[in-house]
Amino acid sequence: MDLQRELEISKKAAIEAGLAIMDIYNNAEDMQITYKDGDMPLTAADKASNKIIVGMLKKEFPEYSILSEEEKDDQSRLDNDYCFVVDPLDGTKEFIKRNGQFTVNIALSYKHKSVMGVIYVPVTGELYYASEGNGAFLEDGSSTRQIKVSGCTDIKSLRLVMSSSHGCEQMDKLIEKYNFTNFVKMGSSLKGCVVAKGDAEIYYRFNPTMEWDTAAMQCIVEEAGAVFMQMDDTPMVYNREDNRNSKGFYIINNIANKLEL
Repeated sequence: MDLQRELEISKKAAIEAGLAIMDIYNNAEDMQITYKDGDMPLTAADKASNKIIVGMLKKEFPEYSILSEEEKDDQSRLDNDYCFVVDPLDGTKEFIKRNGQFTVNIALSYKHKSVMGVIYVPVTGELYYASEGNGAFLEDGSSTRQIKVSGCTDIKSLRLVMSSSHGCEQMDKLIEKYNFTNFVKMGSSLKGCVVAKGDAEIYYRFNPTMEWDTAAMQCIVEEAGAVFMQMDDTPMVYNREDNRNSKGFYIINNIANKLEL
C-alpha cells in the first residue's frame, strides 16, 4: 500500500496545526478554556488545530472519512474503508499546565487497522511518523532517522512510562510487584514515542482512552518493532461505532517483557 501522499499531507497538516497551537501557547490569555463532557478541557488551540487539519484532509482526500475528537461524528464513516483518525491536541491538560507534553496526532485507518501515523510535538519540533511496512522515523530539526525499540529484556533494567494525568491503582500494583524504580510520568502520545525510539521499554495503560489517542501512536510503535495490544491481548481496531478504548492497552518493546498483575 503506497501511502506516501497521505503521509506527506498529514505531516504538513500536523506541523501547520502545531504552529497555530504554539501561537496560543505563547499567549496564555488566548487559551479560552472551556469544558466538555464534565471535566474535559477544550481550548482555542484544540479548535484552531482541528480547523487546519480537517480542512486540509478534506481538501486533499475528499473520498476519505474523518474521525476527529473535535468534530461532530458522522457515522457514515463506518461504511468507508479509509478513515483519518485525528486528535488535534493530545494532552490538553498538559497544554494548560504549560509543561510542553502535548502532541498533534493524525492517523489513517484502512479496514479498521492503523496503517499510517503522524505525531508532532509543537514545543520541540519533533515529528514522528510511520506507514505500514515502511518503518518508523523521527525528524528532528534538519535530521531524519529511523527509530527502533530497545532490545532490553532484563527485568531489573526495564524503563516504564506512565500517564502524568491519569494514575490508577493497577499501575501502582504493577510497579510494586516488579519493584520498578526506573519510571517517568508524561502526557499525551509522547509515551508511545519514547518506547518507539528506544528510550523506554514499557507503557501500560489501564484507564480507558479514545481511538484518536492511540491510532497514530500504534502505527509508529509497531513499525518501530513494539508490541501493541489491548489488555486482553486482542488487537486494537479503529473506525468503530464506539470510539472508546475501554479495555486499556499495553506497548512493550519485546513480548518477553509482558507483565502480569
